[in-house]
Amino acid sequence: MTRPTTRPTNVERFFDVDDIIVSKTDTKGIITYANQVFIDIAGYTEEELLGQNHNVIRHPDMPRCVFKLLWDTIAQGQEIFAYVKNMAKGGDHYWVWAHVTPTFGPDGKIIGYHSSRRVPERAAVEKAEGLYATLREIEHKGGDGSAAMAQSFQAVVDLLTEAGIEYDEFAFSL
Repeated sequence: MTRPTTRPTNVERFFDVDDIIVSKTDTKGIITYANQVFIDIAGYTEEELLGQNHNVIRHPDMPRCVFKLLWDTIAQGQEIFAYVKNMAKGGDHYWVWAHVTPTFGPDGKIIGYHSSRRVPERAAVEKAEGLYATLREIEHKGGDGSAAMAQSFQAVVDLLTEAGIEYDEFAFSL
């Protein structure tokens, strides 16, 4: 499924603080499960989501390097927490505090991924927006190529190194 004509509306959607958005994917990011909260906030039907790449909800304001960090981490068998701005079917957006974990088969190999998303703290969203704007600027200056993403990814690495913390500690500090 592609959304070539969907553009961000700058309208934010919200979900209840007690709700949890849940999805599962295979190792390639193809959605294999979406709970009703996910379906409702994203504005898709279950049929529209299942079998699609999870990036169907990717908002263009999200820097590519954040997803590189996320995918690199979970592919190594580790969990990650991240603030993510997603885009609903009609172009509205919603922020989440995501916890993404690998799912392991009986042989210990990764067979998919599980993501639970909660309502984020507003102060953390504001901080994430500023950081993400900086990272997007780095990516845009470098063009669409992998060099631009590498530069923004390095900016994240430098930020963490300078602060002397791991990414999860940084995310929890926002």
